[in-house]
Amino acid sequence: MEFRCFLFTELIFLAFFMHPTTSSSSSLILPLKAQQISPPQIIPKPPNKLSFRHNVSLTVSLSVGSPPQQVTMVLDTGSELSWLHCNKTPSSSFSPQISTSYRPIPCSSPTCTAKTRDFTIPVSCDANKLCHVILSYADMSSVEGNLASETFRIDGSNSNSLQQNMVFGCMDSSSTTTPDEDSKNTGLIGLNRGALSFVSQMGYPQFSYCISATGSSGVLLFGAANFPWLRPLNYTPMVQMSIPLPYFDRVAYTVQLEGIRVSNTILPLPKSVYEPDHTGAGQTMVDSGTQFTFLLGSAYTALRSEFLRQTRGVLRPYEDPNFVFQGAMDLCYRVELNRAGLPPLPSVNLMFRGVEMSVSGEKLLYRVPGMSRGSDGIFCFTFGNSDLLGVEAYVIGHHHQQDMWMEFDLANSRVGWADFRCDLASQRLGLPQ
Repeated sequence: MEFRCFLFTELIFLAFFMHPTTSSSSSLILPLKAQQISPPQIIPKPPNKLSFRHNVSLTVSLSVGSPPQQVTMVLDTGSELSWLHCNKTPSSSFSPQISTSYRPIPCSSPTCTAKTRDFTIPVSCDANKLCHVILSYADMSSVEGNLASETFRIDGSNSNSLQQNMVFGCMDSSSTTTPDEDSKNTGLIGLNRGALSFVSQMGYPQFSYCISATGSSGVLLFGAANFPWLRPLNYTPMVQMSIPLPYFDRVAYTVQLEGIRVSNTILPLPKSVYEPDHTGAGQTMVDSGTQFTFLLGSAYTALRSEFLRQTRGVLRPYEDPNFVFQGAMDLCYRVELNRAGLPPLPSVNLMFRGVEMSVSGEKLLYRVPGMSRGSDGIFCFTFGNSDLLGVEAYVIGHHHQQDMWMEFDLANSRVGWADFRCDLASQRLGLPQ
């Protein structure tokens, strides 16, 4: 079943930029939107990349080119190359022909010949001898066009936010499962650890974000989060892979999942279930470009069974074997719409090396937009089966990162987080609510 109900939630993110050669910093407020899109009906197994976008995108507005053009880009920690639609429609594309700072990258450039290891499909040379790229995603969407360099401005009035000669993709064609929603965004901003990612080219050793669960303002920060009111973060090391493997994304934010606990019950699975195999399949990625959390089949089946057991008599399962929300979430419930809130639910704790991530309360269930049965709404468990997506990885989506301060520390190769009211963080930083 395909859903055409769209939710637009306005968030405000604060970006902090610290100049690499000075100790001074300046704060910048950026509008960010949580935009729900309809999911694809069929998702094939990707050739060798595990990062993917699914259902909801977080978007941020930037200025690009000379003179500056306003663009809206999806914020994605699971992607490397940032890209823009070029000349797609007047309202949703970047026009390189009117920018004096736009520079296409020729095939002979080292950027074209030496930085191709992280592209899904190797670059090629077009008829004009320009570097041609194709990026494909596991949701069946793809974009193609030319590599180029351009000036990106996070805030036009602040020199610290200016990045000249930023390499990006100027895409002139695309294939997408959601063309109507895709047209609302100008492109994608890649934030993984690859050499061509936005954060790598900007030269920041850390960045953080805090997504509000209430729909009020949140925070995006480039640089160190040195706030006296921010509680100490708990860190888990990133998993490093020295040799290339076909199903392991070496520039993703990969951490090691070691177990899952439902309330006080640890799922009876060996740790090897959570570890990448000899092909690299089975890595655990923290991905802002994915909404929910997806587990490999054996772990998902065990979690589903235990959550069902612990909610027996508390929640009423929606018994329709033909209904699978977003193609991967087959545990759903009927909940009376006139009740004040959800009943008490067992928490689900994701156990990583040295730290846990607790998912509880309303983050465990998601109401299917526009769907009801009598006086009941349909609410689905916010963990899905990645096997049904054809993705051989554990993916921690941004829904389960709400009201957490999330830090990606590239300098120390670790990811950290702490529970935090993101709306309060915005208040302390003086952001409008």
